Amino acid sequence: MPQLRIALAQVDPTVGDFSGNAAIVREHTRRAADTGAQLVAFPEMMLTGYPVEDLVFRESFVAASRTALHRLAADLAADGLGDVAVVVGYLDADGPAKLGADADPGRGPRNALALLHGGQVVTTYFKHHLPNYGVFDEDRYFIPGDTLKIVRIAGVDVALTVCEDIWQPGGPFAVAGQAGVGLVVNINSSPYELNKDDVRLPLVRRRAAEADSVVAYVNVIGGQDELVFDGDSMVVAADGTLLARAPQFAEHLLVLDLDLPAATSDAVGDFGEMAVERLELAGDLRAPSGALLPPTVTERLTDEAEVWQALVLGLRDYVRKNRFPSVVLGLSGGIDSSVVAAIACDAIGADNVAGVSLPSTYSSEHSRDDAADLAKRTGLDYRVVPIQPMVDAFKANMSLSGVAVENLQARVRGVILMALSNQEGHLVLTTGNKSELAVGYSTLYGDSVGGFNPIKDVWKTMVWRLAQWRNAEAARRGETPPIPENSITKPPSAELRPGQLDTDSLPDYAVLDAILAGYIDGDLGRDGLVRAGHDPALVDRVLRMVDLAEYKRRQSAPGPKISIKAFGRDRRLPITNRFREGAS
Repeated sequence: MPQLRIALAQVDPTVGDFSGNAAIVREHTRRAADTGAQLVAFPEMMLTGYPVEDLVFRESFVAASRTALHRLAADLAADGLGDVAVVVGYLDADGPAKLGADADPGRGPRNALALLHGGQVVTTYFKHHLPNYGVFDEDRYFIPGDTLKIVRIAGVDVALTVCEDIWQPGGPFAVAGQAGVGLVVNINSSPYELNKDDVRLPLVRRRAAEADSVVAYVNVIGGQDELVFDGDSMVVAADGTLLARAPQFAEHLLVLDLDLPAATSDAVGDFGEMAVERLELAGDLRAPSGALLPPTVTERLTDEAEVWQALVLGLRDYVRKNRFPSVVLGLSGGIDSSVVAAIACDAIGADNVAGVSLPSTYSSEHSRDDAADLAKRTGLDYRVVPIQPMVDAFKANMSLSGVAVENLQARVRGVILMALSNQEGHLVLTTGNKSELAVGYSTLYGDSVGGFNPIKDVWKTMVWRLAQWRNAEAARRGETPPIPENSITKPPSAELRPGQLDTDSLPDYAVLDAILAGYIDGDLGRDGLVRAGHDPALVDRVLRMVDLAEYKRRQSAPGPKISIKAFGRDRRLPITNRFREGAS
């Protein structure tokens, strides 16, 4: 039985950075070669980054992708790595990218994979299944492929597939099974959602059974605007045995030896849903070196650890890839700003985080103390800028009262944070959680101001859980817990009027979040929520708040997606909309 040593390169590319992404491929191919690997696979759209969105429609971008691919093949050979088979994702096209009546239904941009060896692009494969749900719009961008490529490597038939090909039954995996392959390589840019790692393993097992072969699944890691990618690469045997699994949220080279069946078929042509083309890798293939490598299966994370790492990675990459030197946020002493500050310190280091206390007449002494305590615990750059003189200047020149004065305070704070951003180059972080964004409990151009929101997709109840987990994790490590206990336990308040509490305007967050999760994440209507046991009058009130706040959400900062239905990319509703749940 032939043996193949493979490596799955779980890495972090950047959209549009062709030279940087190619350098990552060269570096990790060298590392894979040093382990004796014969085949190394990189993620979907590795050379371009993912998703490239409307860059697909620029012919110059497609040309740059192709050029980068051929240059990479030559550079790998020049590096002395031409005897390693390298699978890498890129953007290709067999016709111009056009929409509407001008589009050619059979030609256009392709979400593509290439096999590089001996300084050449040996073969290419075009993604067959194109996702068009949730955050994906691939029907808008790509033309599906219809031919499965099978490459004979060291006597083993290896089928090459891309991401969504593994999420759908039939197609490439069914054809691979009919064609008798020994290994299916599947390269991915699969975004993170809470507990998605629990979905992936059963999925890969189903496709391994369908193909009756080992499946090597490699996924990207990193942040790209609202999306976070968690890696979680794995190898699964035909009988469903998990052979190896990489960690989440970390770059990793997963290397293992596979005993695979020898190739027996040469059948090509029509296999039903797809055609099959075969080729054999010509030239020398690196021989495996050293002792057999023991497989590794990384332990899974708890929910809170998983979400925290996703938020940290999403913020870190947004700051790094957009070349911000630092971040600034308002520190109120409350739970939301405290959690965001702790995430920022973990992501880019406390030396690069500025926290600004912006007290007004209504700011409590404990809130000021809690903000100062957090700054001391984390070591971030802490400043105090009282806003009351500025608020008073507005009130002296305008007749304002009630909610207008409350919102004025929030907007003065927003002006100060943006001024610091302009003056010192910080990225402003906003700190509203998903529950608040859902019901519009924020001030437009006030506490909603900012360039990025790390907890945009985090329910308020999860914010508390994250705070408790992070403090417990610090204690476990023998470190100072970053979040003051009082910030976790005190009742939440915007402190924009005397004695104000969130519960003056909103239901208890445990009750509210249950309704919101059903309505937003679960797409339940009013009747479904009432059948689930929620009070009908409260459901009506909450749903009305959610529906009326769409215009605010359209103007909110991006933030990492961690749920099945994030605002923005996942949930897209009209602002002008007279449909109301339960209305006759």
